[in-house]
Amino acid sequence: MENNELKVGIDKLSFFVPHYYVDMSDLARARHVDKAKFHIGIGQDEMAVSPVTQDIVTFAASAANQILDEQDKALVDLVIVATESSIDESKASAVIVHGLLGIQPFARSIEMKEACYAATAGIASAVDYVRLHPERKALVIASDLAKYGLNSGGEPTQGAGAVAMLISSNPKILFVNDDALTLTQDVYDFWRPTGQTYPSVDGQFSNAVYIESFSRVWDEYAKRTASQFSDFAALAFHTPYTKMGKKALLPKLENETESVKTRLLTQFERAITYNRRIGNLYTGSLYLSLISLLENSETLKAGDKIGLFSYGSGAVAEFYSVELVSGFDQHLKKNEHELLLHQREKLSIRAYEKMFEEKIDLNHNETFSDETPYAISEIKANHRLYRQK
Repeated sequence: MENNELKVGIDKLSFFVPHYYVDMSDLARARHVDKAKFHIGIGQDEMAVSPVTQDIVTFAASAANQILDEQDKALVDLVIVATESSIDESKASAVIVHGLLGIQPFARSIEMKEACYAATAGIASAVDYVRLHPERKALVIASDLAKYGLNSGGEPTQGAGAVAMLISSNPKILFVNDDALTLTQDVYDFWRPTGQTYPSVDGQFSNAVYIESFSRVWDEYAKRTASQFSDFAALAFHTPYTKMGKKALLPKLENETESVKTRLLTQFERAITYNRRIGNLYTGSLYLSLISLLENSETLKAGDKIGLFSYGSGAVAEFYSVELVSGFDQHLKKNEHELLLHQREKLSIRAYEKMFEEKIDLNHNETFSDETPYAISEIKANHRLYRQK
């Protein structure tokens, strides 16, 4: 078989979120707003909260550790961490993650950034690499901490965690099709200048750019590939909050048949099941939605085509498709993911605010105690040391 005939895609995937969360009804009461604004208006029920001992490195390592065995670690040649929550302007978080996971030393480890889009670029790079080296594998991790500040407009759309994906030839879950269509626009809908603690957001403009980007990308994708919505068993969207994708999808479905509308909207709800309980993962939001779809839909089957819409403010948008592999459902981690969410600790608003305000000062040596499998153990000589349990 020639390399260009290889089927390459996601062989394994999983997500990790920190141990703490806030109930959105509690947050609504504390902020003196109708709880329907959060549960219905933006479509969020719970929000993941991270302690100071966790960061994008620990999220990434925890997510990847769930899917990698020793054979995988020996075959991974490329480690990509996509994030917009980088902890260092120079050293890539992927280098630290590579070491924590014990991946073979002769691997390329890099960090990628373009708001919430970068994981999609990471997957494209990983797929290209594996097509050229079909006996090897690549690891792509989307890891982020979404924080906007207490009492801010963006507070109810915060979140934290990571999604890890192992890319290989002849994958067990899905093939990535070579049909991506990407749109780049230089806009300021969401941005964070170097040194600024929290993002700047033009909320209404950002929503409008997202919706317009999906419309433009889909129209061009449909034109170039002769595709229709009826070709897809389901669609998954970048999900900064769960209503966002629906706002973009509904106008495009106006002229579709009732059966197509019903199918895609029903699957959309399956695809936001986990997102409603976790919140915004930035680079990981689309791929958390993909996991949610695969693990909560009762009708998906081998050979089904799923469309993925990736969006990163600033802005880069992309639509591409994947195809499910026979037996894909046997390689998911639904039980583990539901247990992870079930075992979290609900924080009072006071405890959440205290945890939110805790900061790491790299200028002062300090030790920490955290029983999570991967955690920051110490601050020493102006850098973070990590513990692997």
